Amino acid sequence: MTSDNAGVAEDPVPPHEELDESSQELDDEISLPVPEELEGEPTPLSEELINDELAKEPFAAPDPVENATMAEERCRARLAAAVARGDDAVSCASWRTGAAVAELRAAVDAWPTPDWCGEDGVDGKWHVTRFKACGVFAADLKVHDARTGRLVGSMTYLIRAYAYSKRDIKNWAYQVELMEVISSGEAKGASVSGSSRCEGKCKVSESTFPSQTMSVNNEAVGQFFLDTTIKTTPKGDKGEGQATAVWRFNKAGWAGPSNDIILPTPPVRCDNAVPGTSKTGCVMPYIPSMAYAKAGEYPELAKHIEYAQDTLNLPGKHGTKRYLTRLTDKIKIRANRNKACPQNLPRLPGQQCDEYPMASTWQGAAHGGGDYSRRMINGWQNEEGGKALGRFYLYNRIIEKDKFLVWIK
Repeated sequence: MTSDNAGVAEDPVPPHEELDESSQELDDEISLPVPEELEGEPTPLSEELINDELAKEPFAAPDPVENATMAEERCRARLAAAVARGDDAVSCASWRTGAAVAELRAAVDAWPTPDWCGEDGVDGKWHVTRFKACGVFAADLKVHDARTGRLVGSMTYLIRAYAYSKRDIKNWAYQVELMEVISSGEAKGASVSGSSRCEGKCKVSESTFPSQTMSVNNEAVGQFFLDTTIKTTPKGDKGEGQATAVWRFNKAGWAGPSNDIILPTPPVRCDNAVPGTSKTGCVMPYIPSMAYAKAGEYPELAKHIEYAQDTLNLPGKHGTKRYLTRLTDKIKIRANRNKACPQNLPRLPGQQCDEYPMASTWQGAAHGGGDYSRRMINGWQNEEGGKALGRFYLYNRIIEKDKFLVWIK
């Protein structure tokens, strides 16, 4: 809405705020492909930042290498028990913590992963976007003669792990792929099999990891599907779940299978709490950024946000930890808007009042401690830029008090 020549009017309310709590319009829209202007994401969060952000959450991003010492202790205990029983070959699986063998680097180069899945090849960390997680890990299998303690076989192998969620369904998938890099002696020809479990608000709906022989020419694959156990009604429920893949090695002639190796995913949050849509969906622990381009469709809007972030030092800038958090209460949103852009504020024809931080955040004018910016900008840009923000909230499942940033390009 634009003003007449009298110069005083109230700016229009963004359409998403006026929809019912279970809108068929948004139910349909959330399943559509993401518009081009919202495609692509900034650099994924590494495990360190996830750990920082989730320090007070029920789950933290897993770091398998941290458990390497415990795995080695279990291996020593297994060997000691095998000696006492008079067993022959005993196997032990553990994470690799030492320098990579030359063959490992060659294997990584020959086993391509997505560009966003770490720049260092085997870095032993999860890399996360809003709906995807990926990691490449290295591990070892060692076989000892229980009577002498002598190493009689070994294997170095890679694990490539993926987790996927979606914005409009209540389950997610987890896949692990194991590839032998180099093996010798009693470790050659070992088979691997596994299973999965899920902790928190989730359950395993399907787990497929049959026994498969390891070799340099064969990738052993485990595939798992997880369902959230949050309530789909009434609206507003949410909860986190964390899936774990478990595998072990075995071979004829060994005293028995190896100890288990476990690899948990980052936590996945599922919810039915996105305003306006009744569809449940699941997201990864990634803090997304809404992008506006100064050379794009909304240049006046982008320049205002850039001024507010850089000159006035207001929160929400991409690349910082001064996050914005979503506000969904319509009364509080209107209070933010009315303080920043009251109806009696003069507006030239074709212009509307743009406020930053946005009214739909807890950092807005009425609830953010008093620091805000407002500027008269092109009315079409203000309206369409607001609609783009609404789609960003929808497609990324930004719910009450979810964090996000604004990226001015």
